Amino acid sequence: MKVFLGMSGGVDSAVSAHLLQQQGHEVTGVYMKNWSQNLPGMKCPWAEDLADAKRVAVRLGIDFRVFDFETEYKQKVVDYMLAEYQKGNTPNPDIMCNQEIKFKLFAETAFEQGAEAIATGHYAKTRGAELLCAKDDNKDQTYFLYRIQPAVIARTIFPLGDLLKTEVRALAEQLQLSVAHKAESMGVCFVGEANMKDFLAEFIETRPGKIVELETGQELGLHDGAIFYTLGQRHGLGLTQGLPYYVVKKDMAANIVYVSRNLNARKLWSNQAQLRDVLLRAPADRQIMARIRHRAPLVSATFDADAQTVHFADAQKSLTAGQSVVFYRGNVCLGGGIIV
Repeated sequence: MKVFLGMSGGVDSAVSAHLLQQQGHEVTGVYMKNWSQNLPGMKCPWAEDLADAKRVAVRLGIDFRVFDFETEYKQKVVDYMLAEYQKGNTPNPDIMCNQEIKFKLFAETAFEQGAEAIATGHYAKTRGAELLCAKDDNKDQTYFLYRIQPAVIARTIFPLGDLLKTEVRALAEQLQLSVAHKAESMGVCFVGEANMKDFLAEFIETRPGKIVELETGQELGLHDGAIFYTLGQRHGLGLTQGLPYYVVKKDMAANIVYVSRNLNARKLWSNQAQLRDVLLRAPADRQIMARIRHRAPLVSATFDADAQTVHFADAQKSLTAGQSVVFYRGNVCLGGGIIV
């Protein structure tokens, strides 16, 4: 089978290329050039990542191509992210990148160029058009993949689905791949080690405002832009009043961030979440398990499809507008939606 593999220059996609070869596939490695802009104090690592991906392709003897998606990435991922932050939400750019770039634009381009299937180094599994959790619970990435259309899932291979991360590293060492010990990529999706606050400051004009204690109305200090703060946030407030404060509310119009010392503050907890842009690949209208953020524990819930609302058996902390609630039944990812 002709398989186009997204290669990021990291160890996961490198080992995926080898595994696909072992399975008898005709593999073409593809580096997606999504972002190349350097920002003050933030060097974009795209050139180094491209060189690492090329080296692996040469080492394994596979064809290699570069797909330039920079314009589309700016429009579909970065502009979306900036608009969400300006509304006071906290979006997940990795989910949007998967939806619009890796498993839409990349898939469409690969299929146009003769691919019968696509593959990536994500930790997940498929069964037909179903998206399944990976063997490695700590690395499972189905939370970020829940918005992929079933038709694309049906033509996607995740070679690492039955491997632990430690096994992937060991295999890379055994194969003497140059990226065997390369560090995990962090920060904004495909932008490298960019601090989100610094990244946003380059594109969005912000102004200082008040940090106010919710219960008393007392002004405790100043923030440098309400967009930089998210519900439940504790660190980075710059307050020196002793006991920790938590962000419990934002008034974007007045540019005020409200905080509380009370971890049980009513505004921090909720038994339900209204969702938008719900995508379901299987019915979720009865008892399910839900995840409210990556690596958060699965919790018991029900989903009301008519009201587009998820109800949790136990109150959940810091349900944040812009983040996703993802549904599961057993090891099957059913889909999910974005918190309003």
